[in-house]
Amino acid sequence: MNQEGGRESRASTVADLSAHPDPECSPASPIGKIPHRLALAGGWIDQPFVSRVNPAPPGSMVVVSLEPEFWFMDRAGMAGSTRRVALQLWKEGLPQRPAAELVRELYWAENKDKADPSGSQDMIGLIYPGISRLDYDARFEGGVFPVHIESCCDPAVAQWLETVLHLIAINQRPEGYSPLGVKNLDPVWVSRLGQTGRECYRAILERDLDRLGASMNHCMVCWERILPHTVRHPALRIDLLGLLEWFQRRYAGAMYSGCGGGYLIVASEEPVPGSFQVKVRRR
Repeated sequence: MNQEGGRESRASTVADLSAHPDPECSPASPIGKIPHRLALAGGWIDQPFVSRVNPAPPGSMVVVSLEPEFWFMDRAGMAGSTRRVALQLWKEGLPQRPAAELVRELYWAENKDKADPSGSQDMIGLIYPGISRLDYDARFEGGVFPVHIESCCDPAVAQWLETVLHLIAINQRPEGYSPLGVKNLDPVWVSRLGQTGRECYRAILERDLDRLGASMNHCMVCWERILPHTVRHPALRIDLLGLLEWFQRRYAGAMYSGCGGGYLIVASEEPVPGSFQVKVRRR
């Protein structure tokens, strides 16, 4: 793991634990034992209102399960609300039960009475180890859960991904922000969105930095086309597109961790100033 842009920079992203105590975390492990998750290319295809207009299903997205080494910002596209529910359900860490069973239990606990439910990729990314490609088809369970999951826990692949992903803290989604104010659900662009996840997963397995970066860049174009408020909204005070384009010109690729910003994920074999790196959960 690169030290210049890695662990030494992590302190800037860690919350003050005394200022933000979590009653669901034990004093011995204030961060908790539940993994984190990072979403890469293809995000939003897990939402049924998106997948149901895909003319060429299934559409894919990639999630990465992360070791719980430190805090991430809330409202930053890192499945923080889902993780809090998981901490309430399973205080001692993930139970030794089938992953698919845990995903469903957490999905329904998280989304009870929600008008706009969190997509199941949040739960899968927390529960399934390694790097996973999730294939969504609205004809299967209404698109709520993937029709197929393919996961990779190969240590060599995980180590490579750890070295080329660099995260930069940008912002938290502001109060009053919603990415769903404008929906341009063009089937052509929805199909392209789902393809970015497949491209991303293949690039990771083959350890191809250029293709990984291209899939991330392409995903952001799809977001802007189908859900423009993901990157442009009156409540946002940061030029997310301008910042994104600056990094995309200088590195293999870049994308945001979630709608409205959060963390900027940069694909690069070289150090990225101001960034930190993460550890992929192998098992």
